[in-house]
Order: sequence, then structure tokens, then C-alpha cells
Amino acid sequence: MALHRRIILIGCGGSGKSTFARKLGEATGLPVVHLDQLYWKPGWQHLSKDEFDEVLAAELTKPEWIMDGNFDRTIPRRLEFCDAVIFLDLPRLVCISGVIRRVISSYGRTRPDMGEGCPERFDLSFLKWVWNFNKEKREKYLSLLNSSGKTVYRIRSRRELPALIETIAGNH
Repeated sequence: MALHRRIILIGCGGSGKSTFARKLGEATGLPVVHLDQLYWKPGWQHLSKDEFDEVLAAELTKPEWIMDGNFDRTIPRRLEFCDAVIFLDLPRLVCISGVIRRVISSYGRTRPDMGEGCPERFDLSFLKWVWNFNKEKREKYLSLLNSSGKTVYRIRSRRELPALIETIAGNH
């Protein structure tokens, strides 16, 4: 029996959530669900709140998944269904550099973790959100996770990720 069959992965933009989700999925055989793929339609149009909630509900009831993405208002609902949470709690400069590297390497192309027809772009408001994430979101996330009763893996450095993959994959 697998230790964790439903894992949510949250953290600041640029922290490496999607890349880590793919690597963890490969190591465990668990399917990966990227919330950005569910939410974004071509041309950076998005689902309505009700449409997104419906699509999300269908994913949550599946027996196994790694679910990558924040979508703050949905975290409590996803916590009801998950076995574990991985919180990539990385320093802001690590995340900012992650976003900049991603924009440079993928500019104009749609990433595999993004909705179809949503090419990578430079977005100053997103960089500002990343810059302020730890100040505005970290304590709320930690409080939510600490009271969740779920297994929480709080990652403070990307160097911790290979060992976490080994820990989780070793139980699959």
C-alpha cells in the first residue's frame, strides 16, 4: 500500500512546483494534475469559478494524484481529499530567479504544465506577486497546513527535493 496516493503541491510561483510534480509523478507512477492546465483556456482566458470548481471536484474524487498549484481559495477543499501536502517554502530570490529563467527558456511557447494556447510571457504583476508571496501568503499557508491534520513536507531548499522523492517513491 502506498504511503501517499493524493498529494497537493503548493508554493510560490517560480519555486519549481510543476517541475517537481512531474519528477515525483515519474518516480511514483502517480498521475500529475496541473491546476493551471485545468483553469486556463487558450489566449489566457480562464474558466469561471463555478466551471473550475466542477472540474476540480472531478479530479479530487479520483483515487490517485499529485496536484500542483496554489489557487488559494481551493486549498481547504483539496486538503479534505489529500493524504499529504508538499509546501515549497523557498526564499523570494530563488523564486524570482526561477520565474526569470522560466520566461527566458520558454518565452512564446506553452509549457507542458500550462493550459493549451497560453504561451509563456513576461508579466510584471506576476513578478510582484512572487516578490510579495512570502510576506502575504506564507503565514496563512503554514497556519492552514498546521491545522490540517495532514502529513506536511515543508521544503526550504531545492537541495531537499531529491531526498523527498526517494522517501515518497520508496513507499510506492
